[in-house]
Amino acid sequence: MTDGAQKDGEAVDGGRPRPGWGRRIVKLVPVLSWLPRYQRQDLRGDLIAGLTVGAMIIPQAMAYALLAGLPPQAGLYASMVPLVVYAIFGQSRQLGVGPTAISSLLALDGVAPLAGGDPTRYAALAAMLAVMVGLMRVGLGLARLGFLVNFLSGPVISGFTSAAALVIAASQLKHVFGVTLTDSPKIHYVIGDLAGELDGVHGGTVAVGLCGLAALVVLHRLRPGWPAALIAVVAATVAVAVLDLDAAGVAVVGNIPRSVPVPSWPSVGWDESRALLPAALAITVLGFVESIAIAKVFARRLGYSIRPNQELIAVGAATVSAGLVGGYPVSGSFSRTAVNAEAGARTMLAGVITALVVLVAVVGAAPLLRTLPKAVLAGVVVSAVAGLVDVAEARRLWSVRRSDFAVLALAFAGTLTLGVELGLAVSVAASLVLVVRQASSPHTAVLGCLPGTTVYRNVERFPEARTRPGLVVLRFDAPIFFVNVEFFRDRIRKVERTTPGGLRALVLDASAINDVDASGVAALSDLVDDYAARGIHLQLAQVKGPVLDMLRRCGLYDRLGPDRFSFTDHEGVRQATAAIEHTGPGVDRHAGTGGWVD
Repeated sequence: MTDGAQKDGEAVDGGRPRPGWGRRIVKLVPVLSWLPRYQRQDLRGDLIAGLTVGAMIIPQAMAYALLAGLPPQAGLYASMVPLVVYAIFGQSRQLGVGPTAISSLLALDGVAPLAGGDPTRYAALAAMLAVMVGLMRVGLGLARLGFLVNFLSGPVISGFTSAAALVIAASQLKHVFGVTLTDSPKIHYVIGDLAGELDGVHGGTVAVGLCGLAALVVLHRLRPGWPAALIAVVAATVAVAVLDLDAAGVAVVGNIPRSVPVPSWPSVGWDESRALLPAALAITVLGFVESIAIAKVFARRLGYSIRPNQELIAVGAATVSAGLVGGYPVSGSFSRTAVNAEAGARTMLAGVITALVVLVAVVGAAPLLRTLPKAVLAGVVVSAVAGLVDVAEARRLWSVRRSDFAVLALAFAGTLTLGVELGLAVSVAASLVLVVRQASSPHTAVLGCLPGTTVYRNVERFPEARTRPGLVVLRFDAPIFFVNVEFFRDRIRKVERTTPGGLRALVLDASAINDVDASGVAALSDLVDDYAARGIHLQLAQVKGPVLDMLRRCGLYDRLGPDRFSFTDHEGVRQATAAIEHTGPGVDRHAGTGGWVD
């Protein structure tokens, strides 16, 4: 670069280049990068995808709003502005942001106990919940804490979502049967209520709901590319209007406001907001795990990359906007994302087109939806969540790793019996306990030399591996830190007790030790002092750089001396053998191996 030239995104101040705000802003607001370079040939795919997903999201959004205990328009509002906001801040070209079944269930669980049956207060609480979830996500993204979502393991998510699908299906029974049931996230309460209300079941509502569900199943199987939910909703709405079924007692959604939502701050006090915190935290983490997993799948499949922390900011900003326009928390939807990608979405403009489709429906078609039966919307929800019950994953974990299956089963049972939030919390805690347990008692192995080689392997897996009386090569397969330091000491003591004729030398294979904390340093220091006092030789082999740096900083490296550190196990055995034979490791590194085969 010639003198005085300036790199893109940099500013020159006194001849010294410094990072400019332009590059940072573009990184934070990706629309400034992709929109100016938008290719005309991408418009066709984006237009088709936007229209297709728009036809799909309208009935889904209304159905999910009813699941969350809100009027249908809340779902429609949550399907407009958030898509535009995500297009500004997001990176996934296919991710469909909006209401989802899991977020709707969690919103119901968090808001219903606080609303006291007041629809106005309920809507305000749901909107505030969205604002809180969005701000949490944005904060995590700005603080680069996206890695925290990794604490939700795959088995926990699988068990939770499978149970949540059943809870969601149970929550729709009141719409299918036309009865009043308890809005409880505990499935046995709902089933018990239904058993007591069988005399009040409305036959017409059941018939409409079953016909709608049957239509969805048949269309999904015979015409998978068609907008099944939209077809079922339109057909049911027309049927109810023509046959005047609402007058016969079939519940319908009623009048939907024919207006564009105006942004406003939810009128919720501090005490109520604080009561929403558990639900906000659950939706923040679980919704983002769902969103980032979906975004990664399609980004990898289509050959581009995304940054999880930026996705946190994008989905968070979209969620805040949902709350400000009278919606409720949103996340990424796998079904809508898959349809978006299959229909040919090339950029985030497809989401903007979807938002425009929903806007046109709200402004122009809202009066036509008055006779839409709630039973059919319940069928849309049940059809959508049916695929969340992952029996195949449970079978796989049972055959592969029983401890992971136990976590999945706990998450499943806890969510069904304890409720959504408490069940999720218990299963996450159990998962963390399992991780701590595994970390506190890691795998170790006594190694021997394979005949005719200088390769050392676990003697339990390779019976032919040769060992030498009085000399043990021990591999510790974990960092040495406060959680497992006592296990490390116990393992060393066990080696001493089980060595025939007594331990004369220990070669510690440190190839799997990638960190040592203060507690680990103390344990190693005690071991060095103890072995020095008892005349037992200690040799460390294959020590990694960061661990070696730590041993140098604490002075342990100098206390032992460089000859006590070996590049390989075989070299370590030579050093230890020389020490046992009283020749000294510094005298002849090629001394006889005393029975070891080179």
